[in-house]
Amino acid sequence: MASTHAWDHLTHDMREEMHDLTHFATVDAAHQSRVALWATFVALPVLWGLDMMTNAVTESTTWESTISTWADNLLPGSAADAVMWVGAITLLLGLLVAAVPQFGGDVLGIWLVLLTANLFSVDQMAHLGLGMLALAVCCFAMARMMRGDHRREA
Repeated sequence: MASTHAWDHLTHDMREEMHDLTHFATVDAAHQSRVALWATFVALPVLWGLDMMTNAVTESTTWESTISTWADNLLPGSAADAVMWVGAITLLLGLLVAAVPQFGGDVLGIWLVLLTANLFSVDQMAHLGLGMLALAVCCFAMARMMRGDHRREA
């Protein structure tokens, strides 16, 4: 059924992606790439954000050492509080990518660029900043692919 709601272009029906994930080998290569990027940028920020908030995988001092002095001064509270905020925002952005990948990918990409600037300001973290910058570029590419390649039912 076609809808004329003004926000319809922002909504995203995940049935197509879930079907494509379960039948990955039968989908064309371009569509596989789009679905793989979407799944990655949903799972990665959600797991990363949860780990930052619970320290299930890493020790708390590891995350706190990734917060630069200027970012710690900018955010209220201690470095541990900053890690919690960064984790919560990252988790929410992963959920945004799941719901609205065309928009969420761009927002997550901008967030990753901000985190890159933070990492470049921390001693011995430039290599992680380069990786984070590469992830941001991939987020922007995924959002672009979702806008240009999404098949909609008429």
